[in-house]
Amino acid sequence: MNLSLFIARRYLFSRRKKNFINIISIISVVAVALISAAIIIVLSIFNGLGDLLHSVNNSFDPEIKIEAAKGKSFVVNSALLKKIKAVEGVDLITEVIEDFAYARYNNADQVVTVKGVSDNFIEQNRIPKSSVVEGELALKRGKTPRALVGYGVKSTLSIALDQDFYPLQLFYVRAKSGTVDASKLYTQRNIYPGGVFMIVQNFDENYVIVPLSFAQELFNYSDRRTSLELKLHPAANVASVETALQQSLGESFKILNSEEQHEDVYRVIKLEKLFASIAAILLLLIGSINIYFSLMMLALDKKRDITLLSALGADGSLLKRIFLTEGMLIAAIGTLSGLAAGALIVFLQQKFGLVSMGMQSAIVDGYPVKMRFADFAYVFVVMTVVTILVSSRPATIAARFASVQHL
Repeated sequence: MNLSLFIARRYLFSRRKKNFINIISIISVVAVALISAAIIIVLSIFNGLGDLLHSVNNSFDPEIKIEAAKGKSFVVNSALLKKIKAVEGVDLITEVIEDFAYARYNNADQVVTVKGVSDNFIEQNRIPKSSVVEGELALKRGKTPRALVGYGVKSTLSIALDQDFYPLQLFYVRAKSGTVDASKLYTQRNIYPGGVFMIVQNFDENYVIVPLSFAQELFNYSDRRTSLELKLHPAANVASVETALQQSLGESFKILNSEEQHEDVYRVIKLEKLFASIAAILLLLIGSINIYFSLMMLALDKKRDITLLSALGADGSLLKRIFLTEGMLIAAIGTLSGLAAGALIVFLQQKFGLVSMGMQSAIVDGYPVKMRFADFAYVFVVMTVVTILVSSRPATIAARFASVQHL
């Protein structure tokens, strides 16, 4: 049996004698456990929020989006489309014209995001049929253009699909008109709503999807597009296709995957998780202070034992290992208990949604959480390193006591 482990365990779990040092050791274990559990819960929340954001955005965003590196729009011609289509893995190319417009229906009005898309947009399956709560999933009825409006837009404007008395009026202010005639300062087009979709609140409250030809007339874009949205083959690797497209199209275009399309949001989440990880180290350092003081007091309390062990031939390295092992036992019991408790709480949250989002319009009822092995390993490794650092001083003092006794 390992002698240092045996003695350290006896000191920690002594049943015959319970004193103030034992109480401090128990408090140290509890403090480390609570801090470890809290860190796992917080990191799991960030994981859950990140995954939720991915699922929300992926439900509406394209797998790959092509935009102009400079400016708002770019010219799209058959040569460009052919070059993109030639990249292995590309299945569908949807031409997009997207901009803000002023919408009016009957006596209600709202600023909306009008998204003009080519006919194959429906084939991308980014608006599932199950998400269409009223009307039909179509951008045309016969040859007549129809609009798909978000449920929030429909509610704000009080749109009635079963009545064709009022069209949806869309107004677009021209950037440079060169005239004082008020009627020429803006473009106005009418379209009848054909369907209402409900995907995510952010999209539902802002988007109106129309045929590409309608958007061309409204925004006066002719052969220019604000973006191209690509659907890939199921077996295609997004990163490989993204790299191939960038090499083919050059630096004049930005090739964005689903995460890069919301780079600012994901960057904020990653920064918040980084700061949470740094805060975790500080909390673990605070929790380890108890370990330091309990070991210091133990070293002072066990002078007699140290003298006896030294007389029996124990050298300074053995005495050092005893106190290092004592610190590691306290940290290991506290950390493992905390990790287990944190994992249990996260599991219960995943299973039963104990803590709700607190909003009726929330995407999910329970607060999103997700456990990752890397977070558990991170906490355990950090606590191990911190414990070795804080235990080294008391262990050195104990070894000095033995040296003094030999003198």
